[in-house]
Amino acid sequence: MKVKPLNDRVLVVRVEEEKKTAGGIIIPDTAKEKPMEGKVVATGPGKLDEKGKRVPMELKKGDRVLFGKYAGTEIKIDGVENLFMREDDILGVIE
Repeated sequence: MKVKPLNDRVLVVRVEEEKKTAGGIIIPDTAKEKPMEGKVVATGPGKLDEKGKRVPMELKKGDRVLFGKYAGTEIKIDGVENLFMREDDILGVIE
């Protein structure tokens, strides 16, 4: 299924964290927190300003981003957990 976000919305898939610490300790699933890093899967065209002119998105497909712990709305698409969030909810892009 293809999903195209509207306006300034972004579709992000979470990036899995390491299952081991740097010291070699394996972290069980019950002790893990949800990662706050993801990859942009799709972006909308951008939001409209006060004059009705479209402001283009700064993000593009494939960007690795950081976002807040409780940012966005979780949805499942083809069995994969995704997040819908506004561009404003993105804290930064990892280069």
